[in-house]
Amino acid sequence: MSREEPGEPRRGAGEPGKPRTDTQEPGEPRTDTQEPGGSRTGAQEPGTGPWDSATLGEVSLVVTKGTTPTSIGRDFTASGTPFVKVESIRASGVVDPDKVARIDAETHELLGRSALRADDVLFTIAGTIGRVALVPPSLVPGNTNQAVAVIRPDRRRVEPRFVLYCLREQRRVRKAQSRVVQSVQANLSLGELRAVEIPLPPLAEQRAIAAVLGALDDRIAVDERIARTAGQLSAALFRQALLEHPDGFAERPLSDTSEFVNGKPFTKGATGTGRMVVRIAEMNSGPGASTVHNDIEVDEKHLARPGDVLFAWSGSLTVMRWFRPEAIINQHIFKCVPKNGNPRWLVSQLVHRKIDAFRAIAADKATTMGHIQRKHLDEPVAVPDPGTLRTLDGAIAPLWDRALLAERESLSLAVLRDTLLPQLLSGRLRVEEAEKIVGERI
Repeated sequence: MSREEPGEPRRGAGEPGKPRTDTQEPGEPRTDTQEPGGSRTGAQEPGTGPWDSATLGEVSLVVTKGTTPTSIGRDFTASGTPFVKVESIRASGVVDPDKVARIDAETHELLGRSALRADDVLFTIAGTIGRVALVPPSLVPGNTNQAVAVIRPDRRRVEPRFVLYCLREQRRVRKAQSRVVQSVQANLSLGELRAVEIPLPPLAEQRAIAAVLGALDDRIAVDERIARTAGQLSAALFRQALLEHPDGFAERPLSDTSEFVNGKPFTKGATGTGRMVVRIAEMNSGPGASTVHNDIEVDEKHLARPGDVLFAWSGSLTVMRWFRPEAIINQHIFKCVPKNGNPRWLVSQLVHRKIDAFRAIAADKATTMGHIQRKHLDEPVAVPDPGTLRTLDGAIAPLWDRALLAERESLSLAVLRDTLLPQLLSGRLRVEEAEKIVGERI
């Protein structure tokens, strides 16, 4: 494996926790304060603060990336060693085990340069830039491709989870992205990544900062598991009822159960402010650097509010329950408005039961982006009769509501984490103060 030894500290960087030599004298007022609701008045860049700073390359044993197996004549397999791609890393900062590919042991050996170790930091450097996650023990042995950088922090100087939070600071990510050379696909070079500056408080302070932010992330992970489990249990209950009481269901067109309202091209002429415009990308991965905002007024039927069911009918063909703030629905996405008093959970279940067939239809389309047509919404689906629906509603409606509550809470906690993050890394907020704020929320 190629190995990059930590470089010499940059001039003036010093050791972790040593006071900076370029700060103000005792009693001098700070010049980098923040106005209420505004940006900092000084020209301070991410990575500086009351502590020394160093580049990521200086405090890492390894900063490398992987290789696609097919580029060396190898293939992916149905089982074997985990292989992380960009889409494997959630916006919430964890690796989704359901989206991890697999390679065999021989391929893993050939790709030894990017063999993963527990607590390596993963950072996406192509396509969706700026996703970051810590490698859990369950992914070792594991590997990754050229779109994901592998950072192995030097624990003598930095804590891995502290590095993760440094790279999750949005100003730092935007600064890195500003250096990207746009081509067919956006990329961030390893050299640019190594040059990212991070603060170097004492290791004990790093651990404390990581712990208080980690407490929020741990609760977010619990909420995500609650939502995921509630969804799985709901599907199981619906499937069980269909199998055990088929007489309680009747085949009806999917279009009889819901109105499918198509979005419009609201990204055109977008103002850059106002509500988010929900595209397929936001349905799949949440908001990111390319997310469009528009402050135009639109009809109610083109608005997504928490609890609404959205169905992307082209491209990836995705169904989801919207849980983010009110947003505007773009073209290629249906807002599924229940008919005849049907609950939203029922519409979600019915569309999910048809999604595999819809994806097969889309895959057969000889177009750049596969899609379905409105006529396909008239295909039959098993719909519960009123009595069966009442019984199912008693069991599934609470699960739907609990999942939505968990999703909303996780979003709120993520906002709090991202608010505390730059303040902790800059030293403007002490850990003890942050612990009190977090304790009141969780």
